[in-house]
Amino acid sequence: MSQFSDYLEPRLLDATFNGVAWDGPNSTYIALYTVTPTDAGGGTEVTGGAYAREKVEINGGTSPTWDLAVVDGVGYLVDNTHTITFTTATANWGSVLAFGIWDHVTTGNLLMWGPLTATKTVNANDTFKFLAGALDLRCE
Repeated sequence: MSQFSDYLEPRLLDATFNGVAWDGPNSTYIALYTVTPTDAGGGTEVTGGAYAREKVEINGGTSPTWDLAVVDGVGYLVDNTHTITFTTATANWGSVLAFGIWDHVTTGNLLMWGPLTATKTVNANDTFKFLAGALDLRCE
């Protein structure tokens, strides 16, 4: 189950209930973690070995993008419309067990995070990817 971050929660609440304008990010970036973050951030993001966060466009940009929210029997679901492919690892990245959604490619604010359904060990020459529809962002 994905979680909103401490950064995003007050912005959504204030925009919804207090009319406080918040434009949201222009793009989102997927990060991979070997130690799971929390709503407050933290965790251990993969580093080295050609790792970089992968861009996912907002609101109909170039692919990959996000679907519009739908009801899926558990809650509301948004997922990726195209495969998200990370650069091929040039060194071992370790055991990837979580993801984070950020508003910047290298710094920025954590928006959401969640565990992977299965831990994936990424070694040199491996290519990590989320197939289309596989990265589920959900609210109940």
